[in-house]
Amino acid sequence: MRRRSLAVVAFAVSIGVVAALLTGTATAANDPGAAKANTRWLATKLKPDGTLENPFGGELPDHGLMLDVLFALYASGDGAKAEPIMKFLDDEGHASDYFTWEKLIPAPGFDKVVVGGSLAKTLVAAQVSGRDPRNVDGYDLVAETHAAIARNGPDKGRIRDYSKDPEQTGQVNNDANLFGQALGVIGLAAAGENDRIAIDRLLTQQCSEGYFRLVFGYMPTKETGDHVTPGGHKVSTCDEGKPLGLSPTDGDATGLALSALLAARKAGATGLDTPIAKTVSWLKANQTPGGGWGGGVSTEAPNTNSTGVIVQALADAGGAEAAVDKGVRYLKSAQVNAAADSGTKLAGDLGAIAYDPASYESARASGISGVDTWIRAGAQASLGLAQVGFYALAKGRTQPPATGAPAPTTTTITKSLTPPPRPKKAGMVRASTVVRPPATIATPDTATPAARLGAYLANRLTGGDHVEVTEDGKTYVDYDATADVVLALRALDQQPDSVARASQFLLKPEAVRAYAHGAPYEQAEASYAGPLAKLVLVAEFAKADIAGELRADLVKLRGPGGEFTDTGSFADADETVERHVWAVLATAADPGPAVELLLSRQCADGTFPKHLDTVDCGSGDLSATAAAVTALAARPHTDVAPPSRRPDGWSERRVSAFVSAVGALGVRPTGEGMVTGEGGEPDVALSAAVAAARQTAGLDASGTARSLGKLVRADGGVAKGSAGEADFPTSLAAAQGVAGRSWLTAADSPLSPAIRLPLTEANPSAAPALAAEQSGSPPSWLIWGLAGLAVLLLLTVLTLVFVLRRFTKKKGATP
Repeated sequence: MRRRSLAVVAFAVSIGVVAALLTGTATAANDPGAAKANTRWLATKLKPDGTLENPFGGELPDHGLMLDVLFALYASGDGAKAEPIMKFLDDEGHASDYFTWEKLIPAPGFDKVVVGGSLAKTLVAAQVSGRDPRNVDGYDLVAETHAAIARNGPDKGRIRDYSKDPEQTGQVNNDANLFGQALGVIGLAAAGENDRIAIDRLLTQQCSEGYFRLVFGYMPTKETGDHVTPGGHKVSTCDEGKPLGLSPTDGDATGLALSALLAARKAGATGLDTPIAKTVSWLKANQTPGGGWGGGVSTEAPNTNSTGVIVQALADAGGAEAAVDKGVRYLKSAQVNAAADSGTKLAGDLGAIAYDPASYESARASGISGVDTWIRAGAQASLGLAQVGFYALAKGRTQPPATGAPAPTTTTITKSLTPPPRPKKAGMVRASTVVRPPATIATPDTATPAARLGAYLANRLTGGDHVEVTEDGKTYVDYDATADVVLALRALDQQPDSVARASQFLLKPEAVRAYAHGAPYEQAEASYAGPLAKLVLVAEFAKADIAGELRADLVKLRGPGGEFTDTGSFADADETVERHVWAVLATAADPGPAVELLLSRQCADGTFPKHLDTVDCGSGDLSATAAAVTALAARPHTDVAPPSRRPDGWSERRVSAFVSAVGALGVRPTGEGMVTGEGGEPDVALSAAVAAARQTAGLDASGTARSLGKLVRADGGVAKGSAGEADFPTSLAAAQGVAGRSWLTAADSPLSPAIRLPLTEANPSAAPALAAEQSGSPPSWLIWGLAGLAVLLLLTVLTLVFVLRRFTKKKGATP
């Protein structure tokens, strides 16, 4: 059986694997045992009535820290130990002591002052503990949280501190910060009542680098309108506040904001994929070598408190497994454990977590001092060990799933003890599921062809993150098509949210095992070059940590002659040039002998054969040639413009092969940027492939973009023939042509062209370079390129002469 780059792999024998694939459950190593050890220690610090003493004194307990402990207890599976906390707040009527000023200032009217962040935190606590959030201490916390969101004015969208009594408005400063904003978004998401203006206000606090600031900073402005205070100030965005020193980085705020965005997205909010991806990227980039993260101003140094919040969020987001694992190791390096501490001053505090590893080491000799700091650190560190996201906690999932068990999901799982027969297209995983589809992405009538096609492709992603196909009445996940959709949308520069979701889906460990290693069909270790190569490129676009690991697996398949050989029972024996090209592109930083192997297969007319084992060919395949041109032109990404001369490190053979291959791509044009197929009709897929390769080489592909753009239907698809309905494979193949460029030159591409052929009209900027090359003797690479074109012309003339002679002989003419 041939594998379309092992396009569609493996039925998930374990229902846990299927659940992870279709729900995006993070799979980095959590440690429920360590989390439970910590929360058992935390529970011993609660007073019998469920309270914790306020370290700042006063009659009121430390409500906020009590709720932090509650979250940790439920995340570790010890929720029963948190019952005294909610009994104190709800049954005994003390919740309002926390989110109003009733007990803070025992005077008439101050019970109407609402502290927005405390209110939001109480809402989440009620949801986590299974209480009715619409009746806690006599309050409807869902309605109260909606009411705390400013609907107009300078604070529009903020979950604020305010008074329900208009006469007290001037007496209440709005000191609410991002923590309360994020918790409010989480609570309303869990209630199924996303409030968009609160989400949008949260997003204004994200700086372009990806982090979130803690404080909503006001800045002077000359703007006018409802958003400006009478004194001429407005709430700045994070980026606006940076020059004024209003936007310092804050790991705690960034971690909690990430949890909030994830919750809102799970509750149906759209447009959050890019902010989430930026947040994850920033957090990964700012992890310290020791595995920890710091917080904000005065807590910048790595600590377990900040690290716990961030690890919890990253594990929930997925795609940061290496960072999560390092974070877990950092947390455990500050935890008291029996093996190391049985003979120390900490022997009676097993499971406790210090603020940082240094504090833990010090306490081993002197014991715990400042227990409040250990409680605060442990409560949030425990969330990173348990790795139950805030949305899941608020929805009632209070224990991490056991290894191999599926998390609760809207997906219906059909369990099978043994895999069913393999699908006809290897590389597919049986999708025995019912997936709730996302809302259809619509485009206006005035949308560009690229926008319409992008929406069409994104709408083919089942559940918003993967392609499914049906064979013989059975449905399978098509990983190869999913990867192609990601790269197509990259080329089109459309649907970034869909790109991020599909990329995350493909890079899940279960998906990698299925797509690149044949699970569960392979009975022994197996690896497939084509899928590994595409996964490397998807990961590098997404800046995912797993890219290096995937590339290392791919390089293991490369032989001394440059060939990439699959391993396993279902290895791809049909070694095509296009498959080899994917592997070359994925190893562009160090291709080894793979490029020379490709060069050795070039045909006499400058084209490349369809199959890599073809030697000494006269003429080849245009699609394979387009792929080869892309591979020969590629180099690791750089902002330096490609030169119109021989690149450093290129042999003359490579340059001449490249020039003649590009020339060969123009042998069957229609004059409108289209290329004809074997039957003489314009071929959409071939035209797009040729246009992408020519654009990579620096040539103009706008004619193809215009012609293919006219074929994009109102529904965004492209039909296979001149008439008929939109066809998904054809639409997918058309993407680079409609875009007028290759995915290789798209934004955030891990690769870029190494050479640019000079076009004085389509590319006037190349004219000086062309003039410089022509000012003296022609360079040898140009001579070889022209020689290749001359050979091509000579072969064409000889062919015409031969045809004419046969034609005249059939008419009875004399030679």
